[in-house]
Amino acid sequence: MKKFLTLIAMLIASPIFAADKTIVRGTDQFELVYEMTLPKLTANGTLWIPLARSDAFQKIQTRDITSPVPWRKTRDASGENEFLVLHPTPADTSKRICIRYQVTRNEKTAHAEAGNAALHLKAEKLVPLSPRFTAIAKRITANAPDDRARGKALYDHVLAHMRYDKTGKGWGRGDALYACDARTGNCTDYHAYFIALCRAANIPARFAIGFTIPADRDAGEIGGYHCWAEFFADKKWMPVDISEADKHPKLAAYYFGHHPANRLELSRGRDITVTPAPKSGPFNYFFGPHLEVNGKEIPVKANFKFKRLLKK
Repeated sequence: MKKFLTLIAMLIASPIFAADKTIVRGTDQFELVYEMTLPKLTANGTLWIPLARSDAFQKIQTRDITSPVPWRKTRDASGENEFLVLHPTPADTSKRICIRYQVTRNEKTAHAEAGNAALHLKAEKLVPLSPRFTAIAKRITANAPDDRARGKALYDHVLAHMRYDKTGKGWGRGDALYACDARTGNCTDYHAYFIALCRAANIPARFAIGFTIPADRDAGEIGGYHCWAEFFADKKWMPVDISEADKHPKLAAYYFGHHPANRLELSRGRDITVTPAPKSGPFNYFFGPHLEVNGKEIPVKANFKFKRLLKK
């Protein structure tokens, strides 16, 4: 009996990998290394780096920061996001900064959460409260009986309206009007458009950005960021991921109401205000790192690696 109970516990703790090898159901556990190399500096600068935090669905078990440059932690004006602020000098040229996380992440489904959901009805610089969005949302949700159904109608509309395409100019900024007109873009554009339509229908909606941890291998590099959204209905936050649904049509039903376990949320929201403030103004969204020298942004080379700690 003891061996049987131990086996059951192991099965519950282990990740469940989907047949299409892109999502992890249940629970995932991994190490993620966020590393960057400082470029050549000719004057003192300011560097901002986002820090992942624990929440109801992701537990940061360790968060080791290795930096030759002194740092301090701060939070944004909303209090939801945490950052490192550093002041590198020319003597720090080519030095490396590394943040190492060990994470246990649970699959996200509809969930209740403390806080005022109505705060997520407000406009943002690239997600305005536009009469165009009001007209579209009214038409799309005309026959929907409640907010969950309205959210589903808007999800289906964005999925049908847009195509995942990172060519040309304008994509990747999360510009809802651009996404509406161009009908193409990446994850930021899909979810900016969706959030704009939700808010136009008086449904709170919010944005988050981070990493997708590859499900088809247990270690290696991660190419870059991924972002997603949630909307508020029936007193719960409903997760959606429309760009992934577009890339994987067989998972379109899954991505309305789920975020898989193989993710790490790095920051949440748009128009992120921090102190000290960048000369360029609030962060449109923040995946980082962001370095400024004499008020000008200087590119920082960063790379991201992972290692899964729960084996298939």
